[in-house]
Amino acid sequence: MTAEQSEQREPARPEAHHPHRNVSGGTARAAVFGVSDGLVSNVAIVLGFAGASTAPGLVRLAGLAGLVGGAVSMAAGEYASVTAQAELVGREVERERTELARRPELERAELVELYRARGIDEDVAHQFVAQLMRNPELALRTHAQEELGIDPDSVGDPRKVAISSFLAFAAGAVVPLAPWFFGGGTVAVVAAVAVTAVAALAVGGALARFTGRPVLASAARQLAFAAVPAAVTAAIGSVVGVGTLP
Repeated sequence: MTAEQSEQREPARPEAHHPHRNVSGGTARAAVFGVSDGLVSNVAIVLGFAGASTAPGLVRLAGLAGLVGGAVSMAAGEYASVTAQAELVGREVERERTELARRPELERAELVELYRARGIDEDVAHQFVAQLMRNPELALRTHAQEELGIDPDSVGDPRKVAISSFLAFAAGAVVPLAPWFFGGGTVAVVAAVAVTAVAALAVGGALARFTGRPVLASAARQLAFAAVPAAVTAAIGSVVGVGTLP
């Protein structure tokens, strides 16, 4: 047998399953959003106060207030959101569990019709659903996903998401504030703008690597998200000024 004949007779081997990032649970989303939000919101606060008064103590106080308040707010909001989502999913899953126990034949028929509507042959659909229904937990998970469109494992842990949001927001918010711990005046303003621009580009680039989108476009978009509110609040602070406040 020649090598060519051997290759023709041997079945093609399937390629190794390529890995996927874990996008469920909400922790990664909360972290990315937290860094971005902390960076954008606190650079606006810092430069807004710097536009009104370059006194380092005032800018530091405003920046710290923005960092702590924003991080706590972000964490609390994420915790409440994920908790509510988990409770809603849990309620719907338990309702489906009850229906499977009370009316298994009706639930079986619903799943068969769902697969038939997707183009699966009726006999195949009946066999497949019969196999699923032999495992109560598998049947419950399948009904939740196919009928309700929910995955009980995709909600995530509210505590982990809250902690991730808090730390991520604080990490982003400390960037424009850091120069004011080492100086003040125009030097601190320029340094805050510079480090924020670099951080915004880095966050945009990291987000692009995470989502698979073009790096330059994502980095430029994130830079614009930080630059526009910072410029607006700096202009407002310069026009209003601390001396004009009551």
